[in-house]
Amino acid sequence: MKPATVIARRELSSYFCSPIAYVSLTLFLALSGFLFYQDFEPGRPAGMRNLFEWMVFILVFIIPVLSMGLLAQESSTGTMETMMTAPVGETDVVLGKFLGSLGFFLVLLAPTLIYVLVLIAVTTPKLDFGPIFSGYIGMILVGALFLSIGLFFSSLTKSQVVAAVASAAVLFLATIVPWWAQSETLRQFWKTVVSQTVFPRYTDFSRGVIDTGNIVFFLAGTVVFLFATVKVVESRRWK
Repeated sequence: MKPATVIARRELSSYFCSPIAYVSLTLFLALSGFLFYQDFEPGRPAGMRNLFEWMVFILVFIIPVLSMGLLAQESSTGTMETMMTAPVGETDVVLGKFLGSLGFFLVLLAPTLIYVLVLIAVTTPKLDFGPIFSGYIGMILVGALFLSIGLFFSSLTKSQVVAAVASAAVLFLATIVPWWAQSETLRQFWKTVVSQTVFPRYTDFSRGVIDTGNIVFFLAGTVVFLFATVKVVESRRWK
């Protein structure tokens, strides 16, 4: 794991040298702040449920921007070939890139903890931390899954734009389309299919429900896409 941690630290530090990362951070905080403000509407219970419920839609567009250059940039600049000749395994490269991007995602989430402090200061009676705790777990799990998908598409191309568009399209189909389909009249089979997609499973966390099946779903999906990415990188070594 040592090579992976070295790559992860390098990847995390590189985010702070990228203007795209700062633009993403600003946009993320602006949108999350607006959603948090909506939770203070008269008659609405004090909490962060509105923020948590809509966060997944923000991540559909933010995560592809953060992940598009993870491997595509390495391929376009030729540093991927250099990395592959070093005593570093494909798994180390993929894990390092993933952990570095996940670390920056946690940096994105960190300022939102201020909202919790605001709620503590203004809420009477005592604030219920259960839904907030589960909401953050849900955001981290969704972020990890989305990053693994973005990393996978970044490994398939040398173009960061193509990687971003492809991953955003897949996340849109996997998240927003099922959310829209929930409001439509569907046959029982399709209702069952929709209930097993990202948004319904994530919504449980935003409601304060931590279900083991949902945790396994997100972790398994993340592992599958990381494994697929490793195989793509392995295939490039032998070209």
